[in-house]
Amino acid sequence: MNNFTLTAPTDLPGATQSAARPGASFIAGGTTVLDFWKLGAYPMQSVVDLSGLPLKGIQAGPGNLKLGALETMNAVGEHPDVQAHWPVVSQSLLLAASPQIRNMGTMGGNLLQRPRSVTYRNPDPKRQDGPSRFDAIFGVTPSSRAPHPSDLAVALMALDASVRIQNAAGAERVLKLSDFYKLPGPDLRFDTLAPGDLITALEATVPFAGRSAYIKIRDRASYQFAVVSAAAVLDLDGSTIREARLAAGGVGTIPWRLPKIEQALRGQPATPEAFVQALTGLGDGAVTHPFNQFKVALLHQTVLRALLAAKAIA
Repeated sequence: MNNFTLTAPTDLPGATQSAARPGASFIAGGTTVLDFWKLGAYPMQSVVDLSGLPLKGIQAGPGNLKLGALETMNAVGEHPDVQAHWPVVSQSLLLAASPQIRNMGTMGGNLLQRPRSVTYRNPDPKRQDGPSRFDAIFGVTPSSRAPHPSDLAVALMALDASVRIQNAAGAERVLKLSDFYKLPGPDLRFDTLAPGDLITALEATVPFAGRSAYIKIRDRASYQFAVVSAAAVLDLDGSTIREARLAAGGVGTIPWRLPKIEQALRGQPATPEAFVQALTGLGDGAVTHPFNQFKVALLHQTVLRALLAAKAIA
């Protein structure tokens, strides 16, 4: 077991500056970092404990969402305003992991989960899983075909959400989630954070977020990552789709937005027939093999269910 030092700063500058040093890592709930550290796949020389920082808060009114990075999954998922105005967020959180993990896992940490494949769990970064039914079908690179594990990130991607980040120099920036994630390269990183960068909040502005749903297909009813999942957000003008936002999980090496399907839905009637027609070509560009090719058909059905569930909200 490797030894490490532990610091517990009480302000943001202390935290970001400590984490900017070589070999340093942040820790909040610890539900991912400790797992990988025990396996030897996440070497740590210095650990910066974030639990003392003022990074909590839940603002979830109609159309505007802001979540402190240290809010827990259960606190957000069970919050009545999140359930009422941002159902896709609440559902994605409460369908994740187990109650014990949801009581520890944080908003920022959830977005930074590593895929649970041999590639990421093994100390040898060049080792990869053999082909399996869990493999991603989109965003596959020579470095990894492991699907991104976060349910919350899929919901936030559909909401076109942003993350607020502070760096070690004290500067703050806001990144769309679509710019925050990147396809895995040889460094096996899938985000654009620099050393010392700290997520402080998650934000979204979507006036029609109340009509949204998250559907998750998994092998068992709890404590299981998605085989396929889908988040749908609909803006209706009567029975006509004014705007649709869609993202999928379990199928991409990062949370996967579906812009072509969104475009196909705009201006169409919100009917099952129109939904099915718009989903034509959903599997275009998929990288499949005999073990995971079923995900294309399953993705069609999962997105269809998410659209129907979102439409059904009064």
